[in-house]
Amino acid sequence: MTPVIFGVAAGLVFGAVDVALMLPMDFPDKKTALVGAFLSRFAIGFLIPLVQLPLPAWATGALVGLLVSLPDAVITKAYAPILATGLLGGVVIGWAAGRFA
Repeated sequence: MTPVIFGVAAGLVFGAVDVALMLPMDFPDKKTALVGAFLSRFAIGFLIPLVQLPLPAWATGALVGLLVSLPDAVITKAYAPILATGLLGGVVIGWAAGRFA
């Protein structure tokens, strides 16, 4: 599988999982929050297989997941859940990209 196709698939899955985790929560503008979360997680999934760093694939994923999640965490002040899901998703996608992309 090419890295671009893998990235699109990983981004769609990670975005959908993150939106599913957020559905039970209440937000002032829930639709905007869900779209923003999906796009952020899609970016993580899409970028990880395309980034080449002198690190193990899982560590590259962790770094990309953390860096892409930081702006959302700072804006919302919900550091722990946003950074944790970005980091965990990044590690999983990075590991998978290293094996399958």
